[in-house]
Amino acid sequence: MFEIRLIMRVAHLLAAAAWVGGSIFYQLVLAPALRMAGPAPALAARIAALFRRMVSACIGVLLLSGAFLTFDRLTQTTLGWPYLVVLGIKVAAALVMFVLAAYMAQSNIRRLAKRSTRLSQAAPQLLLALGIFVFLLGALLNGLFEAALAPH
Repeated sequence: MFEIRLIMRVAHLLAAAAWVGGSIFYQLVLAPALRMAGPAPALAARIAALFRRMVSACIGVLLLSGAFLTFDRLTQTTLGWPYLVVLGIKVAAALVMFVLAAYMAQSNIRRLAKRSTRLSQAAPQLLLALGIFVFLLGALLNGLFEAALAPH
């Protein structure tokens, strides 16, 4: 059972790191470079499509591994209210991220049709902020879990 836990934790961490790290790269490096290079709509659309595919794969891995890890940890020991509250906030924030990612995919289609909203313009920054927040909550959950396991 230890091996499957390790595989799930690594998969969860790698998927989160790929999505958040990819978002940081996309926001801070790629998007500004594309803007400075001038109009290249075909290239920008191809990059966006590939990034969306990676994000979709990450979401799938995060959902599967997250469900497994949640069930595993909640049945392994008594964790207490702080853990459950942080877990609830993390799950809620992650679900908002998934919905926002789906919205952004639709927003990109609308943007190609020249209809853009304020949310579609702010969504990438909001998604990145939520991703960092969820990542930090994951670290906090790990600390709370280890504290619950430690002998008192």
